[in-house]
Amino acid sequence: MVNMNRRQFFKVTGTTLAGSSLALLGVAPGTAMAEVRQYKLARMTETRNTCPYCSVACGLLMYGLGDGAKNARASIMHIEGDPDHPVNRGTLCPKGAALIDFIHSPNRLKYPEYRAPGSDKWERMSWDDALTRITKLMKADRDANFVEKTDDGKTVNRWLTTGMLAASASSNEVGYITHKTVRSMGMLAFDNQARV
Repeated sequence: MVNMNRRQFFKVTGTTLAGSSLALLGVAPGTAMAEVRQYKLARMTETRNTCPYCSVACGLLMYGLGDGAKNARASIMHIEGDPDHPVNRGTLCPKGAALIDFIHSPNRLKYPEYRAPGSDKWERMSWDDALTRITKLMKADRDANFVEKTDDGKTVNRWLTTGMLAASASSNEVGYITHKTVRSMGMLAFDNQARV
């Protein structure tokens, strides 16, 4: 009789059972290790983007199938952190790592919608109509509330009733251009959500 402790017994029986089970199923380690698999992202198009969630503005690499052919419908299949991005260096938080679910969600809003005062439903509108409406409302507010001079005669040219918040997906360059545009209208309340 062989003298072995409990741990050694479980190692021997577990290894024997696993090896015999795999052999019965036709799995041979030599064949499995010799298999060459195709890289899963080999045929995909890589696109760099910025995570839309918070103000950190992490860099993303999005991989999509579809080569732009007439009958092919492009679809994003994989998202990962961009290792060359200076903010996150390839890492993503749990929300950023689950961004693929956000992209493919059936509840994702893809078009502008408008709810009229007193209405209980949202109506889809075109981007041209939405931008035209926003522009008209901003112009009306600026015309009604623009302050050119203070009571003692100092020129201030300011617009205090409307503010602007640039999105987290904006880069420094986009934030700078937005800042120049907003300040040229006299708007004082401006902030850029991303701090990059």
